[in-house]
Parts: sequence; C-alpha cells; structure tokens
Amino acid sequence: MPATYNYEYSKKLRTGFIGCGGHAYRNIYPTFQYAPVNLVAVCDLDPVRAADCAKIFGAERHYSNHSEMLAREELDVVFIVTNVDEAGRPRYPTLAIDCMRAGTHVWIEKPPASSSAEIREMINASAKTKRHVGVGFKKMFFPANRKAKEIINRSEFGPITSITARYPQSLPPFEARSNLKKMIGFLDHIVHPHSVLRLIGGPIDCIYVNRNDLVGSAIASIQFSSGAVGSLHLSSGQSPTSFLERLEIIGQEENVLVENNVRVVHYRRPKEKVPYGRSSDYFGGFSDGSAPLFWEPEFSLGQLYNKGLFLLGYAPEVIHFTTRLLEEKGPEYGTLDDAFELLQIYEAYLQPDQMAHRIGKPQQRDDLFVC
Repeated sequence: MPATYNYEYSKKLRTGFIGCGGHAYRNIYPTFQYAPVNLVAVCDLDPVRAADCAKIFGAERHYSNHSEMLAREELDVVFIVTNVDEAGRPRYPTLAIDCMRAGTHVWIEKPPASSSAEIREMINASAKTKRHVGVGFKKMFFPANRKAKEIINRSEFGPITSITARYPQSLPPFEARSNLKKMIGFLDHIVHPHSVLRLIGGPIDCIYVNRNDLVGSAIASIQFSSGAVGSLHLSSGQSPTSFLERLEIIGQEENVLVENNVRVVHYRRPKEKVPYGRSSDYFGGFSDGSAPLFWEPEFSLGQLYNKGLFLLGYAPEVIHFTTRLLEEKGPEYGTLDDAFELLQIYEAYLQPDQMAHRIGKPQQRDDLFVC
C-alpha cells in the first residue's frame, strides 16, 4: 500500500527520543520520514552526541538527562533505544516507567527487559497511567512475514497444523545461563524468531529444548495454544555465506514458505487429483490455477519496498505504533503482552535442557514450571 510521508500528515505527535547511538541513528530516527512525528527533543548521556543527533534529525532541543527532558517538554510519546546496564540488564523498564509516569506513551526497542517480572511492572504502570507501550519486535512487521500472515488467515488455507523456523543462534551452556552478561547476546536475538512464531502461531503452551554441546545449536519443540505444533531450529554452526532464516507454515493441503526474509512462496491446494504413476512431466499435471505463487522484491527501482527500513520492518513498526496513537489506540502487534510471553520463553531457555516448560499469560501464572 502507498506510504504517507511525514509532511503529509495533518496531525503529528510531539516526540522525544532517549538514545542517540548507532542503531537508533541508522534504523529508527530515519523512519520518522514516514510517520506522524514531530521530533521535539532528543536525549543521550553523551551531550555532544545528543547535539549532533538533534542537528541531523531536526530536533528542537537536546538533553543529557532524560528526567530533565521529561520535566521541561510537553511530549505525546517518547522513543527509547539504549543499551544494557553494568549488570547486563536492558535499561528499558525503568526508563519506560519514568516516561509513562510523566504522561507520555512509550516505544522501546528489543530486548525489552531481562525478566518477565520486569515486563509485568511495565504492564502495571501502563494500566495505571493509561499510557500505551510499543515494543520493537521488528520481525512482526517484515513485509514477507505479514504476507505470510495474510495468506494463512484465508479460509481456504485451513487451520495451521505445523510451523517450522530456522534462526542462526547459539544457546549458551547451562552453566552460563545464570550470568546476564553472558546471556545478553542470546536475549537480544531470541526474541526475533519467537516474535515471528507469536505473530503466525499465536500464544504457546509448552516448549521443550534439546541442545548440541559442540556448537550450541538447539531444537525447540513447541506446542501452540491453538493445537498446532512447531519447531525452532537454532542453527548455530551453519556457513556464514548461507541465508540466515527460513519459515514454513502448513495448513491443510496448503503451505507458505518465507526464505531469507524476502522470498514468499504459497503452495496452493490443487484443484484436481493426479493419479500416481500417470504424471509424465515435473509440472505434476496440475493446472496453472493450482501452481505455486511466489513473490520477491526487485532491487532496480528506487521504491520504498527496496529500502532496508521497510524490508526489515523498522518503518512499518514505527508507522503502526504512531498512527495507532493518533487513533487513541494501543498497538496491535509489538505489545507488552507479546513481550511478556517472549520473556517467559527466554526464561524457559535458561532452564536445563531436555525439560519441558509451560508458558502462561500475565494474569494466569507467575513463573514457569516443568510440565
């Protein structure tokens, strides 16, 4: 669908930003070209970096203390993109709660916290202040994944029966999993494949993990609340020249494949039956109306769909959150409920291998337990 440029919005959100580091500079600030955002102020612990960022992205003022920014500015929403603290914990829970108490909505990058308990604190603060929180689970907004979601929602696809995904991540050995500093890389990345599984398959009930000791690769067997089954292959050890990710969703006589995050293939239900032993060519004897469909971008034209900001979900996630705020609504995707489940899943990975762990909603269960 056609994008709207920033200058075309009749109403914009007065916006603050905490964090002026490399990721924010490359991937988040530039998305404001396509969102209803009036960047009022930026903040970074490094005042020189804050001043440079304000100049480059057109902010009116810059700060080196977020409390001062919140006290002085009248803001509708604050974006937060920061690193971890000295203990290896993401800084988002404290900063997000400060912003909500100051009266602003909040968007935070992933990983949103180091525990489901911290997510619960943000959920409670959101409910008390009536401020919305969005979380940067960008893979929920990849155009390829959204197209797969659109296809599986069609009645002819049938209910999802199984999902398989691959992601190149190593699971640290059990003895390292109590050390937040050693686990920050895993925490930072594991939310990516699981956010896609959450988008496609919905909530999960149970996860069982089996790990290889040589390279830390693992297979997670998953039971979704819908009844579908799934697996996540953490494919540590694969070649650096290989494509990184793969997703396949199977319904009833139909399936969808997403390869390398950009190529989508829809294998449709055949409209005719071909008897075994009678097909004389590799087209299977099926009509063109039953042939697979596939989509992938071309990289010739200067279209927005060829930009990394769109292919990698950054612009779509920011546009989604900010336009929903203009409608006085919270996000549909990248919510704190999504974050709560993903942090429970992360906590399941912290447990010994070859054990199954149940996952619960915030109001149902405080902790993971062996099933």
